[in-house]
Amino acid sequence: MKEIKALSLFSGGLDSILATRLVMSQGIEVVAIQFVTPFFNYHVLDDIPGHKERISSKFGINVAVIDISKGYLELLRNPAHGFGKNFNPCIDCKIYMLSRAKEMMNEFGAKFLITGEVLGQRPMSQRRDTLNVIERDSGSRSILLRPLSAKLMVETEAEREGWVDRDKLLNFSGRGRSNQIRLAKEYGITDFPAPAGGCTLADPILSRRVSQLYSDDSVLQPAEITTTDVRLLFIGRQFVFPGGGWMILGRDERDNDQLEALAGAEDALLWMEERPGPAALLRRAAGWYGNATDMEKDLQLASSLVVRYGKKNDGIRQPGEVTCTLQGNSRIIIADPLPDEVFRSWIL
Repeated sequence: MKEIKALSLFSGGLDSILATRLVMSQGIEVVAIQFVTPFFNYHVLDDIPGHKERISSKFGINVAVIDISKGYLELLRNPAHGFGKNFNPCIDCKIYMLSRAKEMMNEFGAKFLITGEVLGQRPMSQRRDTLNVIERDSGSRSILLRPLSAKLMVETEAEREGWVDRDKLLNFSGRGRSNQIRLAKEYGITDFPAPAGGCTLADPILSRRVSQLYSDDSVLQPAEITTTDVRLLFIGRQFVFPGGGWMILGRDERDNDQLEALAGAEDALLWMEERPGPAALLRRAAGWYGNATDMEKDLQLASSLVVRYGKKNDGIRQPGEVTCTLQGNSRIIIADPLPDEVFRSWIL
């Protein structure tokens, strides 16, 4: 019999681990596809070889990492099935990832797809009706196997063709985790992620920032939003100035380092050398403003906020010298600390 291969959608959570291992236990070669975006798993891109080695050694799974950020940002403009409680397009997200995985099947020589979905586990995306919609709209109805709940669902091609034994598949349902934990022990898996929403778009606080970025009164047009914009959204304090400028202010050294690393050619980076304090990034400063006067006004405001959040001298906020770099040029801006009542309404 010809060797059968499959692709699994791999989040790194316990369900996707178990679904992959369950099919592997039937002699199927499975490649776990781990999609990454700025909203989930993006840290994996920092060390893909190391990540693959960790997944292989801990779970015995071969994982391929695929960055789908660009398409995902486009999806957020207008998801066909809307958003969940926050800014999470869960149904369209799964449709998109399955569609991408389906496109990759020939590349990997795969016959079918696998997910770790459990019937009834999630209120929006794992009801029976939405599971059917996901199959339909991703064009994967016959080739999508959900091994953890397969016995509660219609047979798929993999089962009908005898590639997998339906009797060895499972009938998990609902939000409980006892069955998954028991199965994990059978596979010798003890170190697995806690059940939590790993997607930033489901976070009630951080998702609000993303929602505002995509809103009609956003500082950017949806088509202009980049991966870097989204990554900046999750750093430090966020401000939108009255003139429309968008500034990010670091809260700590880690934030400051991230701002420096993410600063682009048109961004202004500001900090104080004379005393401890935050770094600030004025996004797209070189190209956002219609004239130099407006840009200079916001650079002054940004400098005043850097001073405001900088370390006090003898318990008093004092004026400071702020270094500003923009398009390869560096200069000093003298700024007074900005009163809180002035900028409170600018906070994103």
